[in-house]
Amino acid sequence: MQTTLIDARWLSENLSRADVVLLDCSWYLPAMNRDAEAEYAQGHIPGAQRFDFDHDFALPGTDLPHMLPTPEAFEAGVRALGIGAATQVICYDGAGIFAAPRAWWMFKAMGHAAVAALDGGLPAWIAAGGALETAPPAPRAPGDFTARPDAARLSDAAAVKAALGREGRVILDARGPGRFAGREPEPRAGLRSGHMPGARNLPFDQLLSGGRYRDTKALREAFAARGLTDAGALVIASCGSGVTASVLALGAEAAGLGPVSVYDGSWSEWGRESRPDLPVVQDDAP
Repeated sequence: MQTTLIDARWLSENLSRADVVLLDCSWYLPAMNRDAEAEYAQGHIPGAQRFDFDHDFALPGTDLPHMLPTPEAFEAGVRALGIGAATQVICYDGAGIFAAPRAWWMFKAMGHAAVAALDGGLPAWIAAGGALETAPPAPRAPGDFTARPDAARLSDAAAVKAALGREGRVILDARGPGRFAGREPEPRAGLRSGHMPGARNLPFDQLLSGGRYRDTKALREAFAARGLTDAGALVIASCGSGVTASVLALGAEAAGLGPVSVYDGSWSEWGRESRPDLPVVQDDAP
């Protein structure tokens, strides 16, 4: 059972297994000027199905971006992809490592242990000589996946607020240092600039090199510099909208430091001008 990262060689050797389901989880920020659906149609790893967590697997009726759906909706959606209780799920994205950890975390949060991400994503697959296809994959028989939410993987605003300043609680913010400090404006309208009191900044790209995760030693050093040296602390990861926070969560688990909880609303919720009950500081000053 693969539970964190696999490489292109493993995928090539196991792609034809009946119990392996491959998901293209690509998603891009508007500033990236990329279209995940169009790129999937132009070429994807053979057999890969689309997993769109921004629409198909997102909670409806909220203005917060791509929030985790209800267990019932998630269960129905992944069953339709042919995913069952014993399925090995593999997530990848077109950027290397960016969106796939979000899908990985979603499965973990819904209680599915056998889920991993392709380290380096589609670029690594192509670099290893992997083939692409343009045709949609053949439909799979419905799976018997059952959602069993893992409360330790998911945090809301109340849980984050309760963790502020408490011993044994670490809040990691995956945004860039300028946004964290409040020196740069937020890309979404109506949000305050800054960070949660006591949060520690670990920009997600510091865990990566060339679109892949850095080695275990480097990952552990990056987390240790923020006070996380073992798996005993309760860690909550946050970012702009819960995507790159998942990069931290997967990186910590790959380094033997997980599990990490993800604040799903992240700064899209916490930073709202309409939420003065959620404290914000800039450069460690109120």
